[in-house]
Amino acid sequence: MPRQQCAGAVLMVKPAAFGYNPETAATNQMQKLSEEVEPLANEHARAEFATLVRALESEGIAVCVMEDTPAPAKPDAVFPNNWVSFHEDGTLVLYPLQAPNRRPERRPEAVAIALERLGFRARRTLDLTHHESTGRFLEGTGSLVLDHVNRVAYAALSARTHPALVEEWAGAMGYEALTFETRDTSGKPLYHTNVLLCIGARLIVVGTQSIAPGDRARVLERLKASGREVIELRPSEVSRFAGNMLELATWDEALGDSHVLVMSAGARAALSVDTFARLNACTDTTLAVPLPTIELLGGGGVRCMLAEVFVA
Repeated sequence: MPRQQCAGAVLMVKPAAFGYNPETAATNQMQKLSEEVEPLANEHARAEFATLVRALESEGIAVCVMEDTPAPAKPDAVFPNNWVSFHEDGTLVLYPLQAPNRRPERRPEAVAIALERLGFRARRTLDLTHHESTGRFLEGTGSLVLDHVNRVAYAALSARTHPALVEEWAGAMGYEALTFETRDTSGKPLYHTNVLLCIGARLIVVGTQSIAPGDRARVLERLKASGREVIELRPSEVSRFAGNMLELATWDEALGDSHVLVMSAGARAALSVDTFARLNACTDTTLAVPLPTIELLGGGGVRCMLAEVFVA
């Protein structure tokens, strides 16, 4: 049976206390504190969240929405892809998070409801959360960008992505681990792999210049070997979350099985005309949704808000 690259369902968590998180800011250069925006941060984030849910559902994507609990306050609860992943073989993975105030985001009831509503049948659980006690982290599909078809797990190493945990995950899941170093414009590692890399059914979007020079050729060679169209981004596009896209699967009455490439409006505006044209040629539909508050204060984009659920 062919492996699915793109999920047709997602788990999303509607925030109850969204805001700037100082515990994550030390390792996330894309996160910005705005005293002007902060007082209304949760209200704006909930509105942006609702817009994204409506947009996805209008394209036929199955969305399971969970309400965050108000206590304890979880400013990053809107980013569930960092603590859980649901795989086509029925594996459920729970991940170790670097920031202590993010760990309460792992709510068993959220997992149970997602399983029930979306029809995911959990056959085994891979629980990596015990690594938090030794200061080693792997933040879900933020840390890992997965080529499911070719079984390759790409991971940009950082304080949130430990190489030994990448290898442990890959061994347990039957993937090849491909790790590499990155640098942003200030010379610091990018906090998550999904900031600079997106792998879809027929396309790959990658911030090539953000990969350390010593690793760049090796990573590009492996990406190109997948046979997909490789579309390279400039650092200025990466900084606007243009690498933080996700392609999802749906069904269209005219097209049949179809794909939707989801990005933020900010990412769409950052792309050159030529780059956007190449993206359009490699997918069936592009969807751009405004997420200014979530991107600014949270330092995460549309892909971070979507925990894919692969229903076998």
